[in-house]
Amino acid sequence: MTALSLFNIAGTINSLFVLFSIYGVFLQLTLIWQRAQQHCSSTTELLSLNQFTVTFFAYFSFFVYGYSVEPFNHYMVWPRLMACCLVFLILFEMFKDRNQLRVRIVFGLVGISLILGLIGLLVGPKVADESHLISTVLILTVSGALAQGYWHQIRLIVKHGKTGAVNIKMNQYILAMDFSTLFLAYTMGFENSWPMVVLATVSGLTKAIIMYLFRWVRISPIAASRRQVG
Repeated sequence: MTALSLFNIAGTINSLFVLFSIYGVFLQLTLIWQRAQQHCSSTTELLSLNQFTVTFFAYFSFFVYGYSVEPFNHYMVWPRLMACCLVFLILFEMFKDRNQLRVRIVFGLVGISLILGLIGLLVGPKVADESHLISTVLILTVSGALAQGYWHQIRLIVKHGKTGAVNIKMNQYILAMDFSTLFLAYTMGFENSWPMVVLATVSGLTKAIIMYLFRWVRISPIAASRRQVG
């Protein structure tokens, strides 16, 4: 099997798993719209602004990275652009639902980032070096934000001895996507793909820990005692 064939296989698999994660985002968006039709007091109640902001920039960083490498990586660019647009719509719903300065600032920052990213896509090779540097810094920054955000989630599960509203299937889909991203990175060569490896590894490790905690809360006497206290 040639390197090009292996790359195409890895890219196709990764795109499929990204589409699974996009489907999950779409389900979240449709739930918000359903709540609007039901005239709920808050259409985005309990949705984490931090989570969806980091989620946007995780997709966005791979989107920019995909068109800043040689050759242009269609497997990374188009599915991530679709995901960015859907998460942007969720943030727009938060913007409409919540009269908070923080939400307005985040929505503006995300909107400007998406516009600049699309301009970079249109300009293409003329700013390839700058786009590559920006996307690399962005990926590493998002990796740190993901680690912090999911570590907080892990601590909450351990502290309360229960998983609450955490969805195991979504974590499974994202973990599978992370594995496929590592496979795609392998076919691209570590010199070009090491930022992808960092983000996918951080994301995968946190998802694996959370999935283990689903078993821990069922079998651990410590978890049972903490649920009783809570």
